[in-house]
Amino acid sequence: MSSDSDLTARARIRDAAIELFTERGIEAATIRDIAQKAGVSSGLLRHHFGSKEGLRDACDEYVVGELTGLGARFTSFGSVEGITPRILLWQRYITRSLMDGSLKAAAVFDRLLAYGDAWLAGTELKVADPKAFVALLSVMKMSMFTMQEQLSRVLGVDTTTPEGWVRVLKASLEIFSTPLLTPEQAEFARALLERSTTPEE
Repeated sequence: MSSDSDLTARARIRDAAIELFTERGIEAATIRDIAQKAGVSSGLLRHHFGSKEGLRDACDEYVVGELTGLGARFTSFGSVEGITPRILLWQRYITRSLMDGSLKAAAVFDRLLAYGDAWLAGTELKVADPKAFVALLSVMKMSMFTMQEQLSRVLGVDTTTPEGWVRVLKASLEIFSTPLLTPEQAEFARALLERSTTPEE
């Protein structure tokens, strides 16, 4: 992570807000605490961002842009940045941001789903319900962050660290690359689900 001397005041404020919003939630993190962590005055924070909502918007925009950029570089098989504490913080931040039930959170989630839609369209995967596929896959991935405390306890490793997160990713890769149902079992289950939603005559 860059040192404070390498960052502008605006970037220091944004990074401090990302950390405190992640640790405490949007509502609990105060302007004063964020300014103190960034080493600036509350007045300078308001000068740059106007309000806590303006700061939250800037954090959302920055983190979504960074994470989708990383995702694009990964899926294009270009150079991929390592799993760093900074990247893990961004992932925890965006998950925490999405949990507050606000209109802003809904807008961010919609942006992430649009990115997922574009990703799916660029693959050769054939799915019956693309919208449900992308939405459910996104929520399943986010649950690895919302349940990090329990994962860390059960696995005996801090999954907010790069080392712990690699263990989680290895397990998720095994899950996603190993069919849990045979084609026959999947087809049978689909038929049951179709019948369950068909009105009786």
